[in-house]
Amino acid sequence: MAGHNKWSKVKNRKGAVDAKRSKIWTKIIREITVAARMGSDDPAANPRLRKALDDARAANMPKDTVQRAVSRGSSSGEGDNFEELTYEAYGPSGVAILIDCMTDNRNRTSGEVRAVLSRNGGNLGTAGSVSFGFKKKGQLVFDKTPEEGLVPTEDKLLEIGLEHNIEDVVDDGDSFVVTCPSEDFLALREAFQANQFSAVSAEVAMIPDVQVHVSGDDAVKVLKLIDVLEDLDDVQHVWTNVDIDADEMERLLG
Repeated sequence: MAGHNKWSKVKNRKGAVDAKRSKIWTKIIREITVAARMGSDDPAANPRLRKALDDARAANMPKDTVQRAVSRGSSSGEGDNFEELTYEAYGPSGVAILIDCMTDNRNRTSGEVRAVLSRNGGNLGTAGSVSFGFKKKGQLVFDKTPEEGLVPTEDKLLEIGLEHNIEDVVDDGDSFVVTCPSEDFLALREAFQANQFSAVSAEVAMIPDVQVHVSGDDAVKVLKLIDVLEDLDDVQHVWTNVDIDADEMERLLG
């Protein structure tokens, strides 16, 4: 499938190493709160909440913190103040960027996003100027030499996935990238887990139809812009169609 990329896996590894835990927890808490507000506070009946709770466990968030977030969302409390926004932008070398935000102050968020883009060689696009080139998909990445779970093979991943509307399995060198319709993501992930296959990255992602390859100084500029955007408190996700060679990505992220 066009749009699978090395960025997801490397970004996941980088985030696990050097992201600030407090910022990660803040983003997850907001997602839990909004997910509980928009649906049931029962994760079995609310796939979005179930995914957010899984993320909280992976981030080692205390159970009482998680429960407070669920309670706020299921009552008429803080969860009512948040709204979800997506900004469409262009970065250095013309790369397309989608910026998903969750905020209680639209003006503050807009100003911060604009300022970061302006200082780092980017600019906002009009509605629809970027989003048309992305598709919402479930994406799971499996290491060929995992630290835990069974060693995956393409045939085995396909065998399990065919029961859950898998779309593709791509051999990405040292990993397999699995894609599926976004609505089948949780069922597919749970099927892999039940068969002892552990993904190093698993998310509902905005996958680009076409990627823009960058290298050298342009790659440095794009990565800096993405890092600064992701560091904003109101930004939940940054999706891009940038393609950077895996070796160069590893070197740049250090």
